[in-house]
Amino acid sequence: MSAPSPEPGAPRAGGARDVVVALTKAGRTKIRYPAELVRDDGVRITVRAPWAAPGVRDFGFVRFEPGDVLTEHYWRDRWFAVKEVRGGDGGLKGWYCDITRPAVLADGVLEVEDLDLDLWVSADGSSVLRLDEDEFEASGLAGRDPAAAGAAASALDELERLARTEGLAGLLY
Repeated sequence: MSAPSPEPGAPRAGGARDVVVALTKAGRTKIRYPAELVRDDGVRITVRAPWAAPGVRDFGFVRFEPGDVLTEHYWRDRWFAVKEVRGGDGGLKGWYCDITRPAVLADGVLEVEDLDLDLWVSADGSSVLRLDEDEFEASGLAGRDPAAAGAAASALDELERLARTEGLAGLLY
C-alpha cells in the first residue's frame, strides 16, 4: 500500500484530485486504495495508482509487483473496468479487466462492485484469457440477480470480442 494521501477529493498540486477506490465483492470491502483522478468525462472515470496490494501477486501469466502502475478505466454505464498495467520501468504488461457493476464516484470515493469474472489481455494482444468463471458460477449471482449475471456475462463476451478483434486501445483512448 502506498503512503496515506490527502482527503478524498482534495486537490493535489497542479489541480489533480485524489480519490479512494473502494472495490467490494459479495458485499464486503475487498480493497481500498488511494488513486489520482486523471479524467472524469461524466461517463468514464480514469484513475492512476501504484500496485496497492502488499508484495507480489503472481498469476502465472503476469506478475503484479511493487513499482507497477495501473491506469484504471471505470464506466458509469458499462459493466466492466479495464486496468492498464505497466511495470516500474514503464513497459506495458497488459490489461486486466474486471467485470463489475457500473462505477459510482461520490464524495471522493470511487465505489466498484467486483462480479468475479475477469479477462487478461497481454501487451502484444496474443494472449486473451477468461478468468474466474468458476468463482462467478459459485457466487450464486445468477440465482440472486439474474439480470446482473446476464449483464456480467455479456460484458465479458464484449471485452473478449474487442480484445481479439480491434484491441482495447480504441475503448480507452
